[in-house]
Amino acid sequence: MEQSSHDPALPDSASDLRPDTRHHVHSMLMRESLLDKGVMAATELPVMRMLPFCHVVKVGGRSIIDQGKSATYPLVEAITGALRNFKLVIGTGGGVRARHVTAIAMDLGLPTGVLAQLRMIDALGNAHLLGTLLAPQGVVAIPPEILGHMLPFFIHASPGVICNGDPPFSLWEHTPAAGRIPPHRTDSGMFLLAECFGCATYTMIKDVDGLYDSDPKSNPEAKYISKITVAALRERNLKTLPFDRVLIDLLANARQMKRIQIVNGLKPHLLEPALRGEHVGTMIVRDES
Repeated sequence: MEQSSHDPALPDSASDLRPDTRHHVHSMLMRESLLDKGVMAATELPVMRMLPFCHVVKVGGRSIIDQGKSATYPLVEAITGALRNFKLVIGTGGGVRARHVTAIAMDLGLPTGVLAQLRMIDALGNAHLLGTLLAPQGVVAIPPEILGHMLPFFIHASPGVICNGDPPFSLWEHTPAAGRIPPHRTDSGMFLLAECFGCATYTMIKDVDGLYDSDPKSNPEAKYISKITVAALRERNLKTLPFDRVLIDLLANARQMKRIQIVNGLKPHLLEPALRGEHVGTMIVRDES
């Protein structure tokens, strides 16, 4: 029998030449390397502000909550008053308990990621403490696992929310250049939240008036710094800071937050002026503008 020379891969007629109906995704990054500096620069586009009416407040664990009623109750009263006029997202630090568990974990030789996970527990405990005191105002403490997705809902349903200030890097925490202490702690965690959601202000509540050129608790001659830019702060390379040092880099690279302010929580009457944007503590700004 004669063998057919027909190739089954070829169409029998022009009617079999059907148009290509596949859909191609057109994207500025489709054929580009995400390691290319030019491509990275081209992604500088306007960023949506999800919660521009919210104000982020970080309450120090060691500086405020660990001092008990004498420091915490007046601040709770000030927060209660502020909730009448402002929507607040309040983050808490872990305080001395977080420092203690960090010291134990380091002595046991545990890695930075595990230290970060352990520190989150104490900060969450302080969130529940502060949340209980503010419960009569309708403030709720949000567990970290649902914070990111549920924050817009909760902030519309209540005058304010409280959360653990630590960023959820957990076991994926970045290894620091020196030592093993997690570089992203509660100060930087709440800043990242404020930056992501495009909030109005970020205020850190400490037990000092702001930033000094040295520790004012050990050096009575320490000079107060009322306002400073990120560039100037980097240049001075101060030996000690009242906040996470990585926060300097985070503010420098921010797209939505242009400044942060440190205020003295032992002077709770300063909270509302800070939320209004008034200069009542140390102001750290991205640039001179």
